[in-house]
Amino acid sequence: MTNIRFGIDIDGTVTSPTSLLPHINEAFKCNLQLEDIKEYDLTKAFPVSQKEFYEWFKKAEATIYATSPIQPDAHAVLSAWKEKYELYFISARGDNVMDITLDWFKQQELLYDHIELIGTHNKIETARRHGVHAFFEDKHDNAVEISEELDIPVILFNTPYNQLPVPSRVIRVNNWIEANNWIEKEFSMAIK
Repeated sequence: MTNIRFGIDIDGTVTSPTSLLPHINEAFKCNLQLEDIKEYDLTKAFPVSQKEFYEWFKKAEATIYATSPIQPDAHAVLSAWKEKYELYFISARGDNVMDITLDWFKQQELLYDHIELIGTHNKIETARRHGVHAFFEDKHDNAVEISEELDIPVILFNTPYNQLPVPSRVIRVNNWIEANNWIEKEFSMAIK
């Protein structure tokens, strides 16, 4: 029997979708809340140019990633899954923050089979190459494209910025407990 392998995004999926907000609020003197973020492009939520935001982000990203809080229940669920499934973390982060990412996983005591920082939001080829059976994501278009292109279920973590309609193979969850419940129902027979 083949091992079941999950592809898992990091930011906004394993980490809290609010991770960036304290840093943005401090740097740009605003008071953004998660409910204010209606699009994945954060520059739509407050007056800043994409160029200015990108320049700030490049300087701040190491600190942001090093201090990102983990989602509630993510540690417990992922730790339990590690006993049964292969966990492949596939992130749009660039390779320049690999050391910070590995340190964060160590601090959180999160086990994994593989971490790949691909430097782009286009995760289809990486997910295909690793043969993942399900994917976990917070970015709407990524979830839809991965699901349709690879014909696998994609668990989409509900946020205000990903509320567009989704196809049937994209499953919305509000938290890691709901994600675990869905996975246990769908994949428990495959590992017996």
